[in-house]
Amino acid sequence: MAPQSEPRQQQINVSLDEKVAEGIYSNLALIAHSPAEFFLDFARMVPGTQKASVHARIIMTPAHMKFLQKAIQENLERFEKQFGEIKLHGGPPQGTQSPFGFRADEPPAKS
Repeated sequence: MAPQSEPRQQQINVSLDEKVAEGIYSNLALIAHSPAEFFLDFARMVPGTQKASVHARIIMTPAHMKFLQKAIQENLERFEKQFGEIKLHGGPPQGTQSPFGFRADEPPAKS
């Protein structure tokens, strides 16, 4: 019997151009979904205003959204293990919605 070989890990080369590397600041995320896709809109809102501008929209399949959720959870756990618990200051009381910040109940903005 031939020895079982370990599966080869695929290596992906990712390019990052200068403009994208600058990043986009977001203090408001709007998440919506259809049966086939999730829509993540990243926006900025200035406190005291009623208007937010979407600066990036990411569209992904439900399976990729689940992978993203798991990756975010794992990274938050690693971060807190290294730097301590992330405190949420000035947010709404537990179980309530904030009129400002990251929320999951809004439909995607129309382009």
